[in-house]
Amino acid sequence: MQSMFSNLSERLTKVLKNLSGRGRLTEDNIRETMRDIRMALLEADVALPIVKDFVEQIQVKAIGAEVMDSLTPGQALIKIVHDDLVVLMGAQCDTLNLQTQPPAVILMAGLQGSGKTTTTAKLARWLKQNQKKSILLVSADIYRPAAILQLEALARQVEVEFFPSQTNQDPVFIAQSAIQHAKSKLIDVVIIDTAGRLHIDDEMMAEIKRLHAAIHPIETLFVVDSMTGQDAANTSKAFNDALPLTGVILTKTDGDARGGAALSIRQITGKPIKFIGVGEKIDAIEPFYPDRIASRILGMGDVVSLVEEVERNIDRDKAEKLAKKIKKGKSFDLEDFRDQLRQVGKMGGIMGIMSKLPGIGNLPAAAKDKINDKMLFEIEAIINSMTPKERRFPAIIKGSHKRRIASGSGTDIQAVNRLLKQFTMMQKMMKKFSKQGGILKLMRGLQGKIPGGFGGFGGFGGGGLPPT
Repeated sequence: MQSMFSNLSERLTKVLKNLSGRGRLTEDNIRETMRDIRMALLEADVALPIVKDFVEQIQVKAIGAEVMDSLTPGQALIKIVHDDLVVLMGAQCDTLNLQTQPPAVILMAGLQGSGKTTTTAKLARWLKQNQKKSILLVSADIYRPAAILQLEALARQVEVEFFPSQTNQDPVFIAQSAIQHAKSKLIDVVIIDTAGRLHIDDEMMAEIKRLHAAIHPIETLFVVDSMTGQDAANTSKAFNDALPLTGVILTKTDGDARGGAALSIRQITGKPIKFIGVGEKIDAIEPFYPDRIASRILGMGDVVSLVEEVERNIDRDKAEKLAKKIKKGKSFDLEDFRDQLRQVGKMGGIMGIMSKLPGIGNLPAAAKDKINDKMLFEIEAIINSMTPKERRFPAIIKGSHKRRIASGSGTDIQAVNRLLKQFTMMQKMMKKFSKQGGILKLMRGLQGKIPGGFGGFGGFGGGGLPPT
């Protein structure tokens, strides 16, 4: 997620930061700012007509009394940019509509290579985990036997039911048979994966129109690759002109996309982005919240999503045990530390967490480059190279121990020393968290603030501590 908007975020944050400190705004410096915002959006591959309207609207509001007479005009302008970005992307999160006699049928469509089949499985997992739905997956892609096998393997991976299909069957027959099967088994949701094409063609549209008319899905979702920028929005529109879409899923937002798709789709198609794919892992999908995305673009962070992710991913049993252990005055040891690092990995790694923290966009690029998930692997390798006694009592680790640990983990003594130093900081923070009411309370307190004292792993290790 951070990748898609990182350049745009950097540009806009810099532009607006220049304004925020000014005691007053003039029409000249507002126009200059609008020029910079226009360039940032065009470089992000947002469609020109959308950029033009967006900048004009902000300029009208910025020159109005609301900003010019404000005590903090720079901040008032930032709020306008934020609010208009939210409107541009659709104002609110549009959830899936499953309000129908079960099974609710979801039809997945998209071009070849958009990540449609993987997204189908991700969506199934999300509905199972978050809405406690029973799911049936079926492939109506009769042109690629590999697509059917891929979906079957993914269904096993996410532990949902799969309805078998063959390449010599008619897609309508496959879909209708799967829906009938779901009815007989009282399954809540049927998700139908369809054939992708290299481009939108008459044959593809005729087939999917026939399929749509036969099964009347409650949701028809177009899966599109965000890497294609504003072309993603144009492809979605062409598809929507032929078939009534209910929403879009934007994939590969963790790649080197520029953000143009997310900012253009709603305006060009009139249809909401309902989900975004945020990585290759099977759980890397999240609902699209325009207000949260706008906050991330402007460097304000997204602590709400981060808290939700912590609550979703922490191991409650381990967290409770750790909280009780620290409350009793027992020391937080390196085995506990390793558990905490694994929880960080479950939440999308360090950058996954950092991208949602306010103020991260203001870190120098060199500092951001140093922060990566290789550190997690290195630290776990070092801890794994210790004896159980050393993990429980790190104070006993001296010179000869350090040489053995460094050799066993493929690192050096400096790396071992660095870990022990970070661990000592963590021990202190753990004591503090247990007194303050846990990591979730701490994170909620971060909302709208720039984090301080963000060194090493000090900000992450409490990922498993519940409120106490």
